[in-house]
Amino acid sequence: MAGFDAQIEESQRQVSQAQAKISEVTSRIEAARQKLEAGQDISMDIENATLEEVQAHADAMNANIAELIMGLDDVTAGFSKDFDEMRSKTGWESFVGIFARGKSEAMRQERLRSASIDAKLQDLIGKSDTIVKLLDGQLAVLEEQKAKVEGNLTGTLDEREATVAALEGVRAEIQGMDPKIIELENKIAVEQDAAARTKLETELAALNVRYNALVQDEQVKLAKSQTLERYIEKGKTWVDSLQNQAATQMVLINKLQTDTKQRVVLYDALTKSLKTAQQQDVAHRINEIGVKTDQEAQTAMLEAHEDHMVFARKVLEQKAKADERFARRFAAIVEKHDKNLYGG
Repeated sequence: MAGFDAQIEESQRQVSQAQAKISEVTSRIEAARQKLEAGQDISMDIENATLEEVQAHADAMNANIAELIMGLDDVTAGFSKDFDEMRSKTGWESFVGIFARGKSEAMRQERLRSASIDAKLQDLIGKSDTIVKLLDGQLAVLEEQKAKVEGNLTGTLDEREATVAALEGVRAEIQGMDPKIIELENKIAVEQDAAARTKLETELAALNVRYNALVQDEQVKLAKSQTLERYIEKGKTWVDSLQNQAATQMVLINKLQTDTKQRVVLYDALTKSLKTAQQQDVAHRINEIGVKTDQEAQTAMLEAHEDHMVFARKVLEQKAKADERFARRFAAIVEKHDKNLYGG
């Protein structure tokens, strides 16, 4: 499938670009942390580490992969043809049937016994695995970058907590000095003895030096606390973004894996039913592609193989959950596929 291969190449390109952009943002946050430790200004670093471009690229990448996954429904068109051929007689078998009905039936039964959809199933599984590998690689990068940022945040949170505690200590000391300064100023105002007055003024001068130093220290600690807070906010926002992107990858992987598991189980069961001539009429109904094929296969398998009921129900429940998660995150893609607007 040239179209599928082209989409895979485009997805690989987008994934590589996304990984580069993600690493760049994390590197900027790490560099900002190093500047912070060195007492340098990090405002520009933090502001430049914006997430909009990265998020927009991730959305485009995931939308392309979601379309790729939805497109796998169309790969199942070949199964419909196979099922119909297994149900129907070939031209030669029909011709032989004119003269020897028993011979015609024997020929058809022999053809059914040797019929196999294994090659097409393996092709479908292979395509699914190709996409899963892309998603797994992206998920690994997201989790790695998230761990890095969370590590930085842990140290920064501890540092800000200590800075805030020190700031509160300075402010408490400043507040405690105010009554002393006022008291000294009042004493100086009424003191008549020059020596005593000089002593009081010396004490006041010392208190003012200390007071001014504390006020300056307060401003430094306040600025540091605010800088740390901005860093933490950016870091948390980036962690949230990475977490959301990782959740999207997990939804895509789950959708792929459950879809493939379902098709392997159901199509194999239907093939066995057709071979034993238990569900030949059902095969005639399987003439739609993609999701329609899945639905007919489910009906046929459940009707013909009661011994598979428990296992099949589990598979179908897993698929229903995966489809629900997928639809929540990619409603627009699902609608686009349902309206058959690819490339429109």
